[in-house]
Amino acid sequence: MDDNLNHASNQHQRPLTARPVVLIVDDIPDNLALLSDALDESGHIVLVATDGASALERLAFITPDLILLDAVMPGLDGFETCRRIKLLDSASQVPVVFMTGLSETEHVVKGFQVGGIDYVTKPIRPQEIVARVAAHIRTARMMSQARDVIDAAAHAVIVLGTDGKPLWQTGKASFWLEKYFPRSAPQSLKLPQQLHFWLNQNLVLLRQTKQIPQALVIAGDDGELIINLSQNTQSSELTLLMEEKSFSLPTALQLEAYRLTPRETDVLAWVSKGKTNRDIAEILGMSPRTVNKHLEHIYVKLGVETRAAAAALAINRQYDTGHTLQ
Repeated sequence: MDDNLNHASNQHQRPLTARPVVLIVDDIPDNLALLSDALDESGHIVLVATDGASALERLAFITPDLILLDAVMPGLDGFETCRRIKLLDSASQVPVVFMTGLSETEHVVKGFQVGGIDYVTKPIRPQEIVARVAAHIRTARMMSQARDVIDAAAHAVIVLGTDGKPLWQTGKASFWLEKYFPRSAPQSLKLPQQLHFWLNQNLVLLRQTKQIPQALVIAGDDGELIINLSQNTQSSELTLLMEEKSFSLPTALQLEAYRLTPRETDVLAWVSKGKTNRDIAEILGMSPRTVNKHLEHIYVKLGVETRAAAAALAINRQYDTGHTLQ
């Protein structure tokens, strides 16, 4: 098993297979055997650990699709093990299902508080666990795909819990946080102090007045970051939405003489900076085909036939003080 784990760490955190991977953490050999057989027969790849420390070691080499975690174990119990799992960048989004004979409300609540997504009570019923595992893995994979889609669309989003703590964020959000808060120590899912203070203040305001607060604007060397707090009216879920405005790019007003739309203005601005269609698509959150359509309209409005001519015209008028374009 160790050799396989070492090989996986050198190649990729997840095995190159469509079969879902389940990590079982239990100190009772009979439980491990019973669950391993049931999950293996249902098409899962099974990894095992007999205590919390071993489970954390496994997660340094591989990221499973789901973790079945015994709540009561010697050494690190399941609750503390889960809490530490949720602090790992590679495993924070992996669903954890507790296995426990502790059915009292306080233990169930504690399991959810430390990051568990579900629990099953002992004695173990293999068919029920297999069904729950399959359902949670399907949900987790859909959530992962949704996060990937948002990242691919180049949106800067931070999803918050009801307590205002970050649950996850897109790659672009992480990039902008590092760019505009350079003095903040980069930590996974931890907001910079200035943003954290602004958020706490406005959460109180939002709950008292039900009004969405004004945006936080952070100035940078070549632009500014605008952060808005958004609340879903149905679910009350909170989201931080980020937008960057560059000081050096021409605005729609500056290109008014050509009657360009705001989106066409953005596309032309990035063309003048030498960006490709794919680059512009990633920056503006649209498809390369849509960028190309905007360029066709821009060529007609500017009276040019090539990308280079459009870029040259934009640059010339940007620095010609005799025209409306800066």
